[in-house]
Amino acid sequence: MSTFKLGKMTFGSLFKKPETIQYPVQHRFVPEGLKGHIAVDMEHCILCGICMKRCPTGAIEVDKKAGQWSIDRFRCIQCGHCTRECPKGCLTMEPTYAPVAAQKHRDVFEKPVAQPEPAAAEA
Repeated sequence: MSTFKLGKMTFGSLFKKPETIQYPVQHRFVPEGLKGHIAVDMEHCILCGICMKRCPTGAIEVDKKAGQWSIDRFRCIQCGHCTRECPKGCLTMEPTYAPVAAQKHRDVFEKPVAQPEPAAAEA
């Protein structure tokens, strides 16, 4: 009886796609609804701090005076509260995995310095 099951499994796998992938060449598909990690667009961020207040784990810190927005990706649980509450919409959930890290650290993003517009040349 078990020989028939083994034969069925063997012949069935001859006509199916392989279950594994060749990793460096091929990448796994991104599952539907993957939250991934938080990305910030610092050009549009006003450093209001609402995301920091809404984060249930305290993974986000905003320093308005220094112009910095930082996140501890080890504490973030990808709940998405910060992305829903951002008034400017500068926070998004990227559907990719966060890069691998060997040590705990905070990702710090700086607010770009606004360049003064050149005055019109006087004639």
